[in-house]
Amino acid sequence: MKKSEKVKGKEAVAARKKRTRLYAGIAVAVVLVAAVSVAGFFLFNSTGARPGDTVSVYYTGTLDDGTVFYSNLNSSPLMFTMGDVNLIYGFQEAITGMTPGMTKTVRIPFDKAYGAYQPALVHIVNRSSLPAGMDPVAGEHYTIRRITDGANAYVRIINVTPSAIAWDENHDLAGKDLTYTITVTAVEKK
Repeated sequence: MKKSEKVKGKEAVAARKKRTRLYAGIAVAVVLVAAVSVAGFFLFNSTGARPGDTVSVYYTGTLDDGTVFYSNLNSSPLMFTMGDVNLIYGFQEAITGMTPGMTKTVRIPFDKAYGAYQPALVHIVNRSSLPAGMDPVAGEHYTIRRITDGANAYVRIINVTPSAIAWDENHDLAGKDLTYTITVTAVEKK
């Protein structure tokens, strides 16, 4: 059975419409891929701070009750390399993506700051084991060399008696959530 010219024409028109829809779909996909690529380029190649970059910041750190525990607003900005292990993770995480001139306030939970307070880091030491002439004072901070591993430990004296002292190796901010207001002054790309 032969198809009429009218049926053949309708089939040809339908095939053209199908190809047009297919080509339009491909064109939309190409445009979307290009847009995502451009967005990704700007997101990951922006002037915002990234690991390895040298960053300068002013900041103020406060506790939940509003007490300021540190601020460098009246001194030089803190300069460091993103990824430096000497800075708390949450602080660097907050700065990631920031650009010069940006300011933000972030709350950093203790587990991304100085960790949980560990009672096992409080030690009672016989005064006779202290170096001659050392007269520890409660509330003062000292650097000691641990006998167990030879490492330096930074301790705060929490109690002094005639026969013993108690010191705490926890960081003063251990177990505390911290709030920082941070202003980035410079980002030097690696």
